[in-house]
Formats: sequence, structure tokens, C-alpha cells
Amino acid sequence: MSDSSSHGDAPVRAGAEPFYAPGGRVGILLSHGFTGSPASMAPWGRFLAELGHTVAVPRLPGHGTTWQQMNTTTWRDWYGEVDDALTDLRSQCDWVAVCGLSMGGALALRLAEQRPEDVDALVLVNPAIALKRRDLLAVPLLSRVVPSLAGVGNDIKLAGQDEVAYDRTPLKALASQLQLWRDVRENLDRVTAPLLMFRSVEDHVVDEITAGLVLEGVSSSECELIELRDSYHVATLDHDAQFIMETSAQFIADHAPTP
Repeated sequence: MSDSSSHGDAPVRAGAEPFYAPGGRVGILLSHGFTGSPASMAPWGRFLAELGHTVAVPRLPGHGTTWQQMNTTTWRDWYGEVDDALTDLRSQCDWVAVCGLSMGGALALRLAEQRPEDVDALVLVNPAIALKRRDLLAVPLLSRVVPSLAGVGNDIKLAGQDEVAYDRTPLKALASQLQLWRDVRENLDRVTAPLLMFRSVEDHVVDEITAGLVLEGVSSSECELIELRDSYHVATLDHDAQFIMETSAQFIADHAPTP
């Protein structure tokens, strides 16, 4: 996927680089969220790689550079990136789990909907496929006249953390994300993979509506929801990060084939 645009090939910001670690026959794909970067998932990815797994944390097109550049990309670009990453992992691994934060959770769900035979397990952290906010209804029209609004990145309780997110929300990209959400909601019943979901009780970006939609909509025979009491939206960099890493690693170990 190319990030080229009318703003040129903006350099990738420090800390926003993709992460990849070769390992064993268990593969794990981790997707960051809207306007975020691989920085939000890299510590989790490194933790799983140290356990011997093959791990990929791609950088979604238009992310980790400039919000203006992100406004030239759509959800199909972002999905295409994780779709390609899944294909790469499947070529090397016998079993693959897909993990996603926020919009990354929506992308993970869509992979499980469209490629059920390739997604063996799902781990979602504060996923987003809907919001109760009524002002989102105006976004498609507003995006034609207003390029951006205030950003939503770095909703983290723990001081000193940085997901290398934009300080502005690109509205054309946001309008495209809303299309992604609708597509994912319409196909939730296609999801059959075992599912583990973490939800922060105090989240200033995503409300509780998505968790209910996912749990009620998927066809997975195994679904578990764990509430996080000491983290905000970017829980993968927050007080509960270690708990997420260890719990997800155990979930993967419980479901992946033993060597």
C-alpha cells in the first residue's frame, strides 16, 4: 500500500514504524487504531514475539505521517494493509490470531468475517464499530467543507505514554471509517473465531455500545469480555497493558496447536 499523496511522501514519524518479528508456526497480527500508529501495539507485539510467535504490526496507510495525508486514504486502504499482512502470516504459520485496538478491532472483525478460515482467534481492545454520538451523522457532509477537527489520540491514564497519534482528526478519513463500521456491523454473524475482548470502564473515545453489538452479533461459540478498571482508551499502553499481554498470551496458548 502506498502513502503517496498530494502532500508528498511524508516521512514516517519516529516511533510509528511497523514492527515484525519472525518466529514459530503461531502467527499474530496486531492492528492499531484510527489516527494512531504501531506505537500503540509494538510493546504487545514484542511481548508475544519473545514467546516465540511470528508477529506483525503493520502501519496502516496514512498513519504515522501527517493527518493531511491520512485524509487521502480510505478504509479500503487500511483494510488492504491488514489483509496483506494476514496473507503473509498465513504463508508462514499454521495458526493465526488477529488482535485490534479501537478501529483496529473493526479491521480484525472484518478479517474474521471475510476470511474465517484464516482467522483462528480474535483479541479486541476497546473495539469501535459504532458510537452513540449523534454528531457523527453530520461527518459525511461536514468532511466536504472542513478538513479536520480536534484529535482523539493518546487517551491514556498512565503518564508519559505516547501512541504517536495525530492531534487532528481528518474528516474525510473519519467519514470513511463510518463506512467501515457499517460494513462490519452488517456481517458480524460471519465471525466464528473464539473471541476475547477487553473494555475500559472509563474510555473517552469509544462508548459501551460496540461491546454489546459484537457480543450479540457474532456467531463465535466462545466469547469473553473482560473489563479494565485502570486504563482509558489506549489500554495497550496504559496501566492494564501487562495484564492484556499476559491474558492474551494465555488465550492464544489455550487455542493454538502445540508444537
